[in-house]
Amino acid sequence: MEAQVAEALRAQLAEVADRAVLTIIDEVPSYAGALSGRMGEVIRNAVQLALGGFLTLATRQHGNAPKAPAIEGAYQLGRGEARSGRTVEALLAAYRVGARVAWRDMADAAVGAGIAPAQLARFAELVFAYIDELSAASVAGHTDELESSGRVRQRNLERLARALLTGAPADAVNAAAERADWVPPGALTAVVLPESQVSHALTALDPLTLQPTDDVAGLPDGHALLLVPTTGSATARRTLLQSLRGTDAVVGPGVPWLEAAASYRRTLRCAALGLDGLVDSDDHLAALVLSADPSAREDLRARVLAPLADLRPATAEKLTDTLRSWLLHHGRREAVAEELFVHAQTVRYRVGQLREVYGDRLEDPAFVLDATLALA
Repeated sequence: MEAQVAEALRAQLAEVADRAVLTIIDEVPSYAGALSGRMGEVIRNAVQLALGGFLTLATRQHGNAPKAPAIEGAYQLGRGEARSGRTVEALLAAYRVGARVAWRDMADAAVGAGIAPAQLARFAELVFAYIDELSAASVAGHTDELESSGRVRQRNLERLARALLTGAPADAVNAAAERADWVPPGALTAVVLPESQVSHALTALDPLTLQPTDDVAGLPDGHALLLVPTTGSATARRTLLQSLRGTDAVVGPGVPWLEAAASYRRTLRCAALGLDGLVDSDDHLAALVLSADPSAREDLRARVLAPLADLRPATAEKLTDTLRSWLLHHGRREAVAEELFVHAQTVRYRVGQLREVYGDRLEDPAFVLDATLALA
């Protein structure tokens, strides 16, 4: 490129850079309002560095000037844009807009300085090849930053989930949440489901859902645990259950987020009941209570039924069934008869036998509670 053309372009460099920045901010929504403050300065410096590097390249013989500073600047710009939360699509749109404005203004200046047509064509070729290199470097920087920060954040989320499940002190859990850039919700709900259904479920759940991938104590083989943010309201629970329709998830209770381990423990106990399909643990609270300590329940059952031990096995079995039904139906003879498929008079006779065996204990609230828990 002739010296007078290069000089004319260099004289316009700052103005071209400013117009490119203004147009990017005006035309690319992700950059709206970025003119002021540190981000505006970063963008302006990046454009000036790119244009300055291009002029140095274009004025060297055969275009073989070193491009490393501009390429490195573009790479770092890409990393910075990723940290700012802008997408790679927004970054490439900024390059397209900037290249269009820069080419228009620089071509006008070059023509005004008397550039030959053949040189102008070569100039255009250099401009767009150079922009391609810069944009590729920025995309690489953007990708590397996302992968790097994504790995770090994922590790921090894993540490947060581990702290929640192991019952770490509240200050330690809060610190883990802050490191993971995770905003604590009103409540967390543990969900256990087959690993094959996790991807489908996550598309419908809150993006802040935690998914521990380290070994989780007690988790059945082939299953995964999700800790789903909710508000803890009845409406939020209905929404969560609706989102999990079509899965075999077991949904624990919604609890204050620092108590997520309690939700997970109940979810595991509910999963152990062996129920099919989508299971809401809130619908099975009685079964969970009765199955909390199987050996204690067996001892209670043996104590309640001890007065029947001396009867013939067939008689003891009939009276056990009658006692259970009589307790659950609050002594309503017709309901007991209907459940047991016997005549009401038969129920009267059997209840009479029970009164002979148990005496006044059938009217004792403490015994009635024990028997109900033992036989329910």
